Amino acid sequence: MRPLLHIPDGFLAPQVALALWVATAVVIGIALRRIGQRGPAAASQTILMGLSGSFIFAAQMFNFPVAAGTSGHLLGGVLAGFLLGPWAGSVVMATVIGIQALLFQDGGLLALGANIFNMGVIGTLGGTLVARGIAATLGGTRRATLLGVGVAAWLSVMAAAGFTTLQLGLSGTTDISIGLPAMLGTHVLIGLGEALISVSAISFIAVSAPEIFAKSAPTAPASPRRRVAAGLIITAATVGLASLFASTSPDGLEKVATDLGFINTSQAAPFELFADYSIPGFDGVAGTALAGVIGVLVVLLVIVLLNRLASARKGS
Repeated sequence: MRPLLHIPDGFLAPQVALALWVATAVVIGIALRRIGQRGPAAASQTILMGLSGSFIFAAQMFNFPVAAGTSGHLLGGVLAGFLLGPWAGSVVMATVIGIQALLFQDGGLLALGANIFNMGVIGTLGGTLVARGIAATLGGTRRATLLGVGVAAWLSVMAAAGFTTLQLGLSGTTDISIGLPAMLGTHVLIGLGEALISVSAISFIAVSAPEIFAKSAPTAPASPRRRVAAGLIITAATVGLASLFASTSPDGLEKVATDLGFINTSQAAPFELFADYSIPGFDGVAGTALAGVIGVLVVLLVIVLLNRLASARKGS
């Protein structure tokens, strides 16, 4: 069984979960309107959003081990926001987290608004602002940019852990004075992993596709086919590595929930499609890999459809 990655139903009181659904819906609605206002670069931005979402989905499948028998995984909000802009990045993160809940029962349906808010909205909007602010303050050099991304990525994990604890406290699931130090202490090292992955990804993109970050039009942009092929190859490799080497140790939230005694308040999903990232009839690595491929393709398709919907609304 794979670790519990996102907040399940049962951890949050219904009124808290519904309030976060409303807040998240408002933000994502604004984000969709903003991406619908793009100009001639909309087509290339859609491709980049799709590839980014596919990679983040695949990377979130890879749980890396940290201290004390705990594992962590990429959130990706800062990576998506810095690469695509905060609004497009928020749409990508909402898509990834939504597909994880609906297809793979990773996170509860009632808690979905909270999961998107904690991992997709805070990190993407706030983290992008922090990353760009640090980079601009330090002169906008490549080193300053990478430092800004790293700091913002680490802070995004700590902020998500802190807001999750606040929501658990408001729900009466745990005492905030006990849960907060436990959650922050557990996620300190997970945040370092987030920073390392985010900085590595931005460094790779800056070298392999510098036109993505260019302020003016590049003289020789990479062909869309080559960019899509490269992105899909990297994503497929990530799915394969996650299937083979992902840690089965409990994630930060699951570890804290077990230690503080509220793990049994979690509720199973009302339906199962590919729960635990498994495919009926396929065992072990093959099932996980196939589930990852399905997830990647669905994320890519949904992001393309959301972009078309946003553009159609602009036209109407």
